[in-house]
Amino acid sequence: MSKPTKDHIDEHHVSHKLGWLRAAVLGANDGIISTASVMMGVAAASVSHQALLLTGTAALVAGALSMAAGEYVSVSTQADSEAVDLAIEKAAIEADPVGELQELAHIYRQRGLSDDLAQQVATQLMAIDPLGAHMRDELGLTDTHKARPIQAAWTSALSFAIGAALPLLAAIISPPTVVAWSLGLSSLVALIGLGIVSAQVGGANKLKAAIRVSFWGLAAMGLTYAVGTLFGVVT
Repeated sequence: MSKPTKDHIDEHHVSHKLGWLRAAVLGANDGIISTASVMMGVAAASVSHQALLLTGTAALVAGALSMAAGEYVSVSTQADSEAVDLAIEKAAIEADPVGELQELAHIYRQRGLSDDLAQQVATQLMAIDPLGAHMRDELGLTDTHKARPIQAAWTSALSFAIGAALPLLAAIISPPTVVAWSLGLSSLVALIGLGIVSAQVGGANKLKAAIRVSFWGLAAMGLTYAVGTLFGVVT
């Protein structure tokens, strides 16, 4: 095999980051929006500043644990399904290796290889790692996209807590008279920043990402503020 030349460009594909990036962005986005929205609704109801901070803290803790549990259960289900598929494929290879070889060759022919080359590739891959070949080329499972429940759980919980801490911190340092404005503006800035950073890491359009996350964040905060105002109490 020839060595890469000095002009060779290293390829850093964003798909390699999808597992943790999805969980991190989802967690941080949910942390900012849900916590800020709950706190704005409570602030609009004219409760005390201490009650508002207690609400934000409870939303942070409960949300982080909920995200961790939800991601773990969801991704564990995916991992269980992958394990079942691999067990089925392993049994099929042991029971009918010739038939599985022809199945693999058929996949390569459909991808554009000639009959002879498809047969050669399938034969060599089956000789080296038959289960790995079928896992990758028949089932579409790779190490990059493999389900990792623990990773998804702690990434979501941590990112949610970080996201939720931003509106909570804004409420702590803001005077009670302007706390709603502080929550809204700081959360909007945080959401825009999150959209830009996630787009940068994922190689997406920064403006579109920022607009998308800001729109839904403003909608959620606006609606909960309206609900809080409607059912507000006077202290």
